[in-house]
Amino acid sequence: MSLKVIILVDRGSMSKERKPGALAAFPYDRMTVERFREAFPRARWNDDKRAWFVPGKTAVRRLDRWLAREADQALPHADAKGRDAYAFEPITSAYLEAADDLRVRTPYSKTVIEQMRAIPWAHWDEELRAWRVPFRSYEELLHRWTTIEAAARRNEPEERKRRVGLQRNSSTYKAAQLRYAERRRRRYPLPTEDLPPLERPLMTERYGIVAFTEVSGELVDPASLALVYPHAALGMFNYVWGRWRAPTLAELVATWPARREPEFLERSRGWWQPTLGELRLARQRARSVERRRQQSARMTP
Repeated sequence: MSLKVIILVDRGSMSKERKPGALAAFPYDRMTVERFREAFPRARWNDDKRAWFVPGKTAVRRLDRWLAREADQALPHADAKGRDAYAFEPITSAYLEAADDLRVRTPYSKTVIEQMRAIPWAHWDEELRAWRVPFRSYEELLHRWTTIEAAARRNEPEERKRRVGLQRNSSTYKAAQLRYAERRRRRYPLPTEDLPPLERPLMTERYGIVAFTEVSGELVDPASLALVYPHAALGMFNYVWGRWRAPTLAELVATWPARREPEFLERSRGWWQPTLGELRLARQRARSVERRRQQSARMTP
């Protein structure tokens, strides 16, 4: 049962009709009305407000107590209705178990968590490793079950392995693996005709803002550039490998931004002075890394 309590302000001598009290509005049910009239014999129906007026300065407090008693009676009734609904239209699934309540066990899924949190009275039981849903919430669970079950099936270990296997055979996956392996080498093609200054934060086409530490002098094989370094695949320069590192927060804060966006020639060589927007994003990430490092240091004995 849903009951709304509206507080009326005591206007004193301003109006005889404005008495201290509260308005109570709830869906019509003959038995509920009888219990309400028995608890509040002075209550009167207000046609204009479509609610019951309970007089008295303590009306709100008395209504709260009555509402609590009604809820204690209403919840078992709602559970009984939910059990009947489950018996009439049960959910047949390996992910659902019916006991004193309904228990949902699925592989980990963010979608499942979002759906379960949206169900009234549903909660996670750490000991059972399951979501527990009272029968009074069965209709809501039934409404969301198609989404929950589909997400659970997608996250089954065998299904995830199958998807990974399909991805590994795709060109997109192979290209991503190549880019990841190249990033771990911490190298970058630099034009021999226009080498960058070392140990200064500079923006790059592939890795964001970095600081170059050295130029190896090793010529870059053009065949290795196309998938990982599109800017160098244009063939406008001869390239050698340079080594890079992530700049510190202090270096990023001390770096002056460029006054304009990089031109085509600067982008084609693969590095340029970072703009204010690029610096702000890099500084934000560096601060997050610094906070995590400090927290880890405090936790280490």
